[in-house]
Amino acid sequence: MKSKSLEIPLRDTDEVIELDLEQLPEGEEILGILRTENVPLHIWLTLAKHYYKQEKMHDFVLLLENCHKDAATDYREQEKDKMLALDTLAAHYVSLGRKEKNKEARKKHFGKATSLYTQADKIIMYDQNHLVGRAHFCLLEGDKTDQADAQFNFVLAKSEKHIAANMGKACILFNKKDYKGALGHFKKALKGNDNCPASVRLGMGLCFYRLGNTDKAQMAFERALELDPRSTGSLIGLAILHLNSGDKDKLIKGVKLLSQAYGIDSANSMTLNHLANHFFFKKDYQKVQHLAQHSLQGTEVEVIRAESCYQLARSYHNQQKYDQAFQYYYQSTQFASPSYVLPHFGLGQMYIFREDYANAALCFEKVLKIQPNNNETMKILGSLYSQSDDSDKRDQAKSLLQKVTTQCPKDIEAWIELGGILQNSDVNEALKAYNTAAQIIRDNIHEDVPPEILNNIASCLFQLGKYEECLQHYETALDYCKRELQNDEAYLSAITVTITYNLARLYEALHEFGKAEDLYKAVLKEHPNYLDCYLRLGCIARDREQIFEASNWFKDALQINQDNANAWTLIGNLHISKQEWGPGQKKFERIIKTTNDKDSYSILAIGNVWLQMLYQPTRDRDKEQKYQERALAFFKQVLRQDPRNMYAANGIGCVLAVKGHIREARDVFAQVREATAEMPDVWINLAHIYIEQKQYVSAIQMYENCLKKFYSYQNVEILLYLARAHFVCGKLEETRRILLQARHMAPQDNLILFNLSYVLRHLATNTLRDEKSGLEEVVSAVRNLELAQRFFTMLSKATERQKYDLNHAAAEARQCTDLLSQAQYHVARARKLDDEQRAIRMQQEKAKQELENKRREEEELIRKEKEEKHQAMLVQREVYREKAKNILIFTEEPEPPKAPKGRRKKEEEPLYSSGDASSDPDKDDGLNDEEKERKKKEKAEKRQKKKQAREEKKKARKERERKRLQQEREEKSGKYTSKAFISDSDSDGGDDGDDAEPVPKLNESPVKAVPVKTGLLDSDSSDLDESPRKKAAKTRKRKHFSDSEDDSDIREEMEKGGEEEEEKKDTSVTKISDISEDDVPEAETSTSTAPAKKPAIDDSDSESNDKTSDKGEGLETETLESQPTEETDVMVSETRETVFEENPSEEEGEKEDRSEKKKDSDDDSDHVEKKSKSEKRRKGDEKKKSESKKKKKVESPISSSDSDDEVEKHKSKKKSKEEKKSKKKSSKVSDSDSDSRSKARKKKRKDSSLSPSLSSDSDSEDAKKKRRSRKKKSDKSKKADKGKSSEKSKQSKSKKDKKRSKKVVDSLSSDSSS
Repeated sequence: MKSKSLEIPLRDTDEVIELDLEQLPEGEEILGILRTENVPLHIWLTLAKHYYKQEKMHDFVLLLENCHKDAATDYREQEKDKMLALDTLAAHYVSLGRKEKNKEARKKHFGKATSLYTQADKIIMYDQNHLVGRAHFCLLEGDKTDQADAQFNFVLAKSEKHIAANMGKACILFNKKDYKGALGHFKKALKGNDNCPASVRLGMGLCFYRLGNTDKAQMAFERALELDPRSTGSLIGLAILHLNSGDKDKLIKGVKLLSQAYGIDSANSMTLNHLANHFFFKKDYQKVQHLAQHSLQGTEVEVIRAESCYQLARSYHNQQKYDQAFQYYYQSTQFASPSYVLPHFGLGQMYIFREDYANAALCFEKVLKIQPNNNETMKILGSLYSQSDDSDKRDQAKSLLQKVTTQCPKDIEAWIELGGILQNSDVNEALKAYNTAAQIIRDNIHEDVPPEILNNIASCLFQLGKYEECLQHYETALDYCKRELQNDEAYLSAITVTITYNLARLYEALHEFGKAEDLYKAVLKEHPNYLDCYLRLGCIARDREQIFEASNWFKDALQINQDNANAWTLIGNLHISKQEWGPGQKKFERIIKTTNDKDSYSILAIGNVWLQMLYQPTRDRDKEQKYQERALAFFKQVLRQDPRNMYAANGIGCVLAVKGHIREARDVFAQVREATAEMPDVWINLAHIYIEQKQYVSAIQMYENCLKKFYSYQNVEILLYLARAHFVCGKLEETRRILLQARHMAPQDNLILFNLSYVLRHLATNTLRDEKSGLEEVVSAVRNLELAQRFFTMLSKATERQKYDLNHAAAEARQCTDLLSQAQYHVARARKLDDEQRAIRMQQEKAKQELENKRREEEELIRKEKEEKHQAMLVQREVYREKAKNILIFTEEPEPPKAPKGRRKKEEEPLYSSGDASSDPDKDDGLNDEEKERKKKEKAEKRQKKKQAREEKKKARKERERKRLQQEREEKSGKYTSKAFISDSDSDGGDDGDDAEPVPKLNESPVKAVPVKTGLLDSDSSDLDESPRKKAAKTRKRKHFSDSEDDSDIREEMEKGGEEEEEKKDTSVTKISDISEDDVPEAETSTSTAPAKKPAIDDSDSESNDKTSDKGEGLETETLESQPTEETDVMVSETRETVFEENPSEEEGEKEDRSEKKKDSDDDSDHVEKKSKSEKRRKGDEKKKSESKKKKKVESPISSSDSDDEVEKHKSKKKSKEEKKSKKKSSKVSDSDSDSRSKARKKKRKDSSLSPSLSSDSDSEDAKKKRRSRKKKSDKSKKADKGKSSEKSKQSKSKKDKKRSKKVVDSLSSDSSS
């Protein structure tokens, strides 16, 4: 209605009553008109609306309450008007209930509203305005938010731009902290109506503020103020933004805005709370309390009331009115939401002041739950947890403070708190924390370290045993206090007292008790009520065994504080140390009464008193049972209070052991020891259990480990336990030693003296009872017995109370006396036994000495024999060495003839016998290192000389070859020369063909061959046919002689061999000179023994001999072979053979063939290897047959008629020998190189070229002398190059060789005679 008047129609007429809406009459008058005229319901609603605008609430309510029964409802839209009337009145009651502070009245208003909304539901239940009104009412009630949300969603589903529904939904989302969602609904409401109320802008500003967009929040608040200048919410919002900016001008502007809001609505609780907060920082606590009190009384919103209580509480807190502060903190926590933690923080501080640390910890835990990274809360909680007895809490405190130091590494308070927590668990880490705090102060604050931190550092050093550094820190702290005392005298004086007390404790630990007493008394002089100084002075006196003085100091402490538990505990311990169980028990019982049975130490001490009573000798079993039960009850009580108390568990184990439950007691002690290894009592108790179980070795080991680990072998009590263990184990001497050690440590202890006397008596008794004891042992036992008797007599007369039984000491003294009365008998018996043993020992020593002398004499004889033998061996060795040196002397020799070609490398090697010292020059086991080194040098020199000699021989051979070729050119063809033909043994054994005896030169005229008869050796056919190479191989295969044979035999054999060799050299061969064909007898020959030569095989010689035999026209003589000996290797029978050289050109052709064979040496060796075995067998059989025939018959002189047959036989024999030799050599040296063959061929040519020709007698004599000289020189050179032959084999076969030589001579003589 745009008009300012309202026309009310009159009943039954056309007249109306016009009312001015701006000047409405009273409600009763209007109500009478409306009832009389039966006015329609919509006019009632219009008048009620104008009354509401004019704030005539009484008339407004009066019209709405009577419209339902008096208004006319006979028009079309009367149901909507009825519902509107009910909803409007219900909204009015809702508003009254929201403003009502009285709960009863509020409840009454809300009840009326609920009734009206219920009536409206019956008319039109799903009307949008009705649902929105009802939803706001549910939202106001607080516990029906979900119902309100559902109704808002229903309305918004039908009309998205419904302002009231959007605002209600935004409020629900804002309370759920969905600020973006709330902001969206506010924006929808704003889009639906540009002229929406200022509360929409206010809601948007609050959402922007919560989202951190302060600029838009400020714009929204300012727009709301433009729309509604009296909007207190917008003024408060702007004021908060200005106050939080930090700008001084804005701070002033913010305070002005709050004052403006207070001027608009002085009862607004939010305005009052913010003004109270402003005046709190200005320390105007009276205004704070006035404003907060009005705010608290002017609102029923719990969040606002919680803030009002918090403002009141902290104002009282700063005024140190802790009771009132505690009251309002607690009231604030009741009103506050879970996220509002400031009241909990303050309440926790109040609990700390009241020393209710458990509730304080709960308050701070709530704060930490909402703000997990709050450093202040973590520091306070860490400090609270550190004082807890729960190890988990202490670990949690450590982790909290470590987190603080990590987040804020320069927080000094956090480092100090962390050091305080770690000081009881990890002193090293605590010291690091304190040092870190001190370093931060020096580096960042640039100030001296405060004395309290220095004191804490020194305390840590004291616990670590670093007394020197600790002393320096204490002195530094005291200097700081003296220097800064004028600035803060009260605080520094208190710190000085604490540091002085700690310094006295340090001197006490350094055993400087005089300085410690002076410092304690100095502190008492300034502060007579410092109770700890009295206690420490009493402890010093107690340690000096000044029990009375110690008791006085403790009593002085009790005069200061009658209920001091430490003083009563020390006095009780004094009584218990003197075994005054009753007085000690009373002292601890007093402590338990004053602490309400919470002092675990006192309860444990009483349990120990009852346990000690069990150890007292008594025959009353009922009392013993009573004591056991009481002790067990007290230990169990301690465990109920502290389940981890190791001492209580140890006490229970002791009670079980006394009851006889040894196995169970052992289990308890073992568990305690596993829990902690730093408790010596459990080690001792375990050792006691081992004693009861008769495990003495384990018990002794346990006692010794405990002494070493905890007491450094300086505890008298444990030494007594150890001595007892050795005693029951039967080790009396070890027991005596341990008791003497304890006696030196505590000479005033009569119990040690009693035990020592008891052990001495047992030692003496055992010695005297043993009939085998010696005199010294018996005398020592008697002395120990006398000493024990004196000790027991003295101990039995003691007047003071002792730890032993005086009657027992007297009985022991009497027993010692009885034993001493029998001492003379035991001494006499021991003396007699000692004399007998001494005599026996003397006899044994005498016999032993005789045996020893005899043994020494025998050893001396053996030694002398060995020395003599050794000296003899040395002499023989020196003699032998001298002879060996003479043998190895090289002499100049004429150039030997060029050696024939052939394989002679292995033939030139000397044969050694293992029994001969000279056979193995490298072997000398008896030589030391120097001699061996000298031998090596000599060998090297010899090898060098041999090399030089070979080179000289090579040059000489080349020169001889050159001369020979020249000589051959000068010779005429058809000239006959004579060549001495030696046997196979001689040709093989010779080195260069020089060993053959010269044959006299025949007449120059052509002559026939002279038949010469030779005799056969008396030997096997195999010996005749066997080549010297095979004999040498057999010689090598013979067993070595023992090296242990005496060198004298070797020297004798060498001397004999030398004489025989000289004789052989001097013997002359029968010569043939100028013998004509008619003058030669039929059977005349001469033989001679060739000099000793080593057996060797030369295929080239045999080959050349065969060729000459084939070409010559004369007859060959059969060769004679003698059995070789070790001295001469073979005995050679030399014969002479006339060779006719009719065709020297053919001989030169043969030489060319040989040179070609030298080039094709590999083909020759292959040819030799391919000799068939059948041919070998055939030739061997023929050779055996011919030799057997020779054995059977005696050779007759060979005539000229059968000379051809003999020559053929000789050729066949020679050919078979050659084939045998080649076969054997090919099997041994098939892979040898062509050098050996070339040497053999050269030797052959040399033999052929240098064979001496027959000449006159004078020429033959000269040639003989030359050959002899060459032979001597070649023998010497061979001995030097190849070594000496085996002397032992010479000795063994010398006689046999002589016999064979004799047989050869006899046979030859018989043949000549025949």
